[in-house]
Amino acid sequence: MASLTAKLLVILSLVRGKVGSAAAPDTCVFLGEEEDSSLYEDGDVVIGGLFPLHYSPVYSSLTYKAKPTPNTYNYFSSRALRWMQTMTFTIDEINHRSDLLPQLKLGFHIRDSCDDIAVSLRASFLLVNGKPVRSFRTESVKKSESQEKSNDLSCTAVNRTVSSVIIGDAGSGVSMGLLQSLGSFYIPLVSYFASCSCLSNQREFPTFMRTMPSDTFQIKALAQLVSYFGWTWVGVIGVESDYARFAIQLFLQESVHFSVCAAYTHFYPVGLSQQDLDKLLKVIQTSSSKVIINFSGEAEMQAIIREVQHRNLTGFQWIASEAWATSKLLWEKSGNLLMGTLGFAIQRADVIPGLQQHLMSLTLSSVHKLAFLAEFWEETFNCRLNGSMNTHYHGMENYQDRVSCDGTEVLNYVYSPYSDVTQLRVSYNVYKAVYLVAHALQDMSNCKDGDGPFLNKTCADPKNFQPWQLLYYMKQSNFSVLGEKVNFDQNGDPIAYYDLMNWQRGPDGSLNLVKVGFYDASLPGGHSLVINGSVIMWPAGKQAIWSVCSEGCPPGSRVARRKGEPICCYDCVPCAEGEVSNKTDSVDCSQCSKNTWPNQARDRCIPKAIEYLSYYEFMGILLCVVSVLGACISLGIIVIFFIYKDTPLVRANNMELSFLLLVFLTICFLVGLLFLGEPSDWLCRVRYPAFGISFALCISCLLAKTTVVLMAFRSRLPGSNAMKWFGSKQQRASVLLGAAVQGMICLIWLVINPPHANQNTDYHSATIIIECVTGSDAGFWLVLGYIGLLACMCLIMAFLARQLPDNFNEAKLITFSILIFFAVWITFIPVYVSTAGKYTVAVHVFAILASALGLLFCIFAPKCYIILLKPEKNSKKQIMQK
Repeated sequence: MASLTAKLLVILSLVRGKVGSAAAPDTCVFLGEEEDSSLYEDGDVVIGGLFPLHYSPVYSSLTYKAKPTPNTYNYFSSRALRWMQTMTFTIDEINHRSDLLPQLKLGFHIRDSCDDIAVSLRASFLLVNGKPVRSFRTESVKKSESQEKSNDLSCTAVNRTVSSVIIGDAGSGVSMGLLQSLGSFYIPLVSYFASCSCLSNQREFPTFMRTMPSDTFQIKALAQLVSYFGWTWVGVIGVESDYARFAIQLFLQESVHFSVCAAYTHFYPVGLSQQDLDKLLKVIQTSSSKVIINFSGEAEMQAIIREVQHRNLTGFQWIASEAWATSKLLWEKSGNLLMGTLGFAIQRADVIPGLQQHLMSLTLSSVHKLAFLAEFWEETFNCRLNGSMNTHYHGMENYQDRVSCDGTEVLNYVYSPYSDVTQLRVSYNVYKAVYLVAHALQDMSNCKDGDGPFLNKTCADPKNFQPWQLLYYMKQSNFSVLGEKVNFDQNGDPIAYYDLMNWQRGPDGSLNLVKVGFYDASLPGGHSLVINGSVIMWPAGKQAIWSVCSEGCPPGSRVARRKGEPICCYDCVPCAEGEVSNKTDSVDCSQCSKNTWPNQARDRCIPKAIEYLSYYEFMGILLCVVSVLGACISLGIIVIFFIYKDTPLVRANNMELSFLLLVFLTICFLVGLLFLGEPSDWLCRVRYPAFGISFALCISCLLAKTTVVLMAFRSRLPGSNAMKWFGSKQQRASVLLGAAVQGMICLIWLVINPPHANQNTDYHSATIIIECVTGSDAGFWLVLGYIGLLACMCLIMAFLARQLPDNFNEAKLITFSILIFFAVWITFIPVYVSTAGKYTVAVHVFAILASALGLLFCIFAPKCYIILLKPEKNSKKQIMQK
């Protein structure tokens, strides 16, 4: 340690010459010069301690890199005194244990850092360079009267305090400043309250450890918290410091994963002027965000709340960083403004056995020995100690007017943050920090030569070791304190655990810090944050504040980003046709499958409606009835003709062809039924050929009847023997020939590209139209064209027979029926092309039935009328008349 001490002495001389004399504040300048300003107890291993016992509400230096300027540190921190006393208590507790460091005695050397980098840096060098100081023990270690008398300022009556490890400091910026200087000497620094995530950088700060969780975990917890309550539009403010800058930067990065946006980010200086407050409050008031996350200390928050109270600004949900999440002083000065505040506080100990008794053991006789304690006593009881060493700390005009402390003062009868052990959070961190050093020393003591971790497997001497050797064991430490396991990650950070605190008003109007949840970083990511929302008290009562930039897009719509604005500000656009979204704030809508379609709300896909011409709908029933009725009429006429087959009228109109035509017309009516019902491949392949062949048979029969009549009259001309070519066999053959050609067309069609069933979603996206597609359009139109060709030939024959005797032939009836046939099918073609789905099928069936009915009634209705109603005309005489 000799060479290390020499180096530090050189640096200390520079610090004292350049920093101490020019920049040290009036209050803290004595900390480096007077032995009464430090607390020391000798031991085999002396642990250094730095605590911000004094502070100033206004700082001119914001980071350790800025040049410090003189300040007045005239505010005494009772809480920091409790932290310091916790360290002395813990060391005394360890020294009385038989199971931990039985061969070693721990000592301590504690100084005030004043929460200032320059002062803290100078104090740290005093801790580690072996500067002589007078020895003052705590009340628990009594000194004899003779020892006190001999303990003067001579060099022969001093102890040399060499601290190989320092517990401190509270501030992240101060800790960074210390590490920049002490880090090169590998002197471990264990902080109990520095949380900046920047300190986790082991490449830059390899000697740093802490019992305070890194802000990285606090930020993760805060991001999950605002996301849990649906706050996507939050304001983020913070003091101009390393702590706030790193924290806000981390929050902005982490919040992206939870779709949380910052409505604004605003930094304000440590010493808030009225101009700074006006600027900050303007930002808060002009924003639509109602949730404010504040990364600052208690002092800055006091100024902000005072101004908010002055302007009577309400309706805000404050989210506290751990720096002020449990500040009772803020509650006392804020009224109801901080009601419902939520914040993460570091894990607390329900009780540290014996600590409260240690804190309360101060008496008037003991506080005279130490400037820290004397000042605390005067501030707590508002009195003046006779011969006090602290008169230069106060700078108060009325200080000399205070009454003298008479010894009747009792700590039990007054409230002070010093004696408040209900929220042992930072004190618990100090407690764990001391035990960290103790367990590292215990592990060092347990080392056996030949099995050590250092060069040649050597061990370190617990009473004479290098700081870096202690740091090695500290990094490996794993122990339990008050039933809690304490371990550290590769960055020297403890596994984070936070209590989620809710600020509620107690029955007496005091602050009631209610634990409403917790964050445990050791749990899986999705379960790290646990919240009991039923016990939370909100600023507006029992209802949480709603803070969003844009209202959530409901299911059935998607988010449309606004150009140039944060991702939380957007418009809602309904999902496009065929797309759905089934959750709030969907970024994209998903396409429904081929067989499904969005419901009316467009939040889920439902099976598409199946459409085809069914037997059970009105149109299908109507067409089915007409088809069956037409077939029945045809069969009825067959019966009539069969009964009256010997009458002149039936015999004169080619009875055989008439029977064939009626049979084929019956088939045409029944073919219409093939077009009803759900299409299938086999049905499609039957329906079109059946339609084409049946009509080809009908028109072939008409053509044969007309041809026979025409040839019959032509054969009466002299020398004509045409009728021998149109006997019964020839007539039947001509009909079969006409149908055979159609059959060949259909056969080729079926072989090359047959009709088949198809699910059509192009015409109506929400409906699946099950239809028969023709396969080959040429085949379909050839079938229709051939029927048209036969009809044209039939019309020509009928036209040529128009001059024949009216009572003998059917030329006019056939002509009229063919004209109706053409009218139906010419109308059918454009309608068929322009419709889709079941209406196309209905048009096709209608054309079949209409043309068949036209043929049936035009040709056979007059005959049936004569046979049934005018039998007197059904005679050879009547037929032979012109």
